Amino acid sequence: MTDATEADLTGGTPRPRPEGEVETIGGRKLKPATMMMGHGYDPMLSEGALKPPIFLTSTFVFPNAAAGKRHFEGVTGKRPGGAEGLVYSRFNGPNQEILEDRLAIWEEAEDALAFSSGMSAIATLFLSMVKPGDTIVHSGPLYAATETLIARILGRFGVNWLDFPAGATREEIDAVLTKAATGNVALIYLESPANPTNALVDVEAVAASRDAIFTGDTKPPIAIDNTFLGPLWAQPLRQGADIVVYSLTKYAGGHSDLVAGGVLGTKAHINTIRLMRNTIGTICDPNTAWMLLRSLETLELRMSRAGENAAKVCEFLAAHPKVEKVGYLGFLERGEDKRQADIYRRHCTGAGSTFSLYLKGGEKEAFAFLDALKIAKLAVSLGGTETLASHPAGMTHLSVAEDRKQALGITDNLVRISIGVEDADDLIADFENALRAV
Repeated sequence: MTDATEADLTGGTPRPRPEGEVETIGGRKLKPATMMMGHGYDPMLSEGALKPPIFLTSTFVFPNAAAGKRHFEGVTGKRPGGAEGLVYSRFNGPNQEILEDRLAIWEEAEDALAFSSGMSAIATLFLSMVKPGDTIVHSGPLYAATETLIARILGRFGVNWLDFPAGATREEIDAVLTKAATGNVALIYLESPANPTNALVDVEAVAASRDAIFTGDTKPPIAIDNTFLGPLWAQPLRQGADIVVYSLTKYAGGHSDLVAGGVLGTKAHINTIRLMRNTIGTICDPNTAWMLLRSLETLELRMSRAGENAAKVCEFLAAHPKVEKVGYLGFLERGEDKRQADIYRRHCTGAGSTFSLYLKGGEKEAFAFLDALKIAKLAVSLGGTETLASHPAGMTHLSVAEDRKQALGITDNLVRISIGVEDADDLIADFENALRAV
């Protein structure tokens, strides 16, 4: 939070941490779940309020003209580092900055930014990194709107793309990056697990391939959408990613009552993205930031319970005679795909609570199952307290070309399920009843 002193505003010295900020006790570094309760906020700057108020203001008063000039030197890029205080709500605000401080903690990122949606975060990232003639190399499949943004929208402005399958080997990744390196590769963009197939990307292999093929200023950053597993079950900065993207709508928000996005990473990359966000105004609003602060306090509890529930539900579904396959990460160790199992062991600390259910049959059977659900809600999205189920081929990925859907495994018998925090036995009863309709 940028409640700086007047000397800080006028002199440009680093802003102080909130009074009494505690990050270690007796040499022990506090865990993220503990720091979510107060990090980045000083109650004494807000009348002693235990929780941050919602700062509903469009603009902020400068102590003097020199301070105003210095702030705008930061937000316009004339001076590196951004604003050193509060300026205008298109650039920053107290709620957003507290949120960004706390988001960075989970993955030990240098900095973070909050956005109005996951797609506004992704779009701002792309716009800050690419120019006409550049190439984006990405894993596939991606969330359908992300694929649309790359191929159909950025493509209209002369941006090219090449992709490799989510489960690609180092050799396959090398081949695509070598081909792409004949031009200027501005960004390597990954999504793991892939939406909706749950296929994992080997981030370590991508980073090794990038480092072997590109050098110096030609080395593109690696960005990854970590929405499905992060930040509890995967932290891709540890595997060599430079930038992590989130739909904060999902697990971070966790209650299906807000839409927001986030980007985490190195200060250098975040500053580049911040300049674009300042220009096009894709920051989230203070009320949404405040709601996310509330949600982050229970993130570990919610994700842990949902993960435990998913493990029980998937065991039931995998044994059901009307189920062809369950694409659940927790089953990788017992399956035949040794490559995916190896990535899971190296990259993940948990299997998550969102998975792919392949029913025996096609669209008819999938629709019958979905229509018979009583507890699970038929809705897109994931990571909420409630269990959700949807049909990717006919809903979220309807715009994807048929041949590409088939190549990526997005079939008519695929149902995507996100398990919530209800009672696991009640969910099993619901799925068992719905399978009778298939």
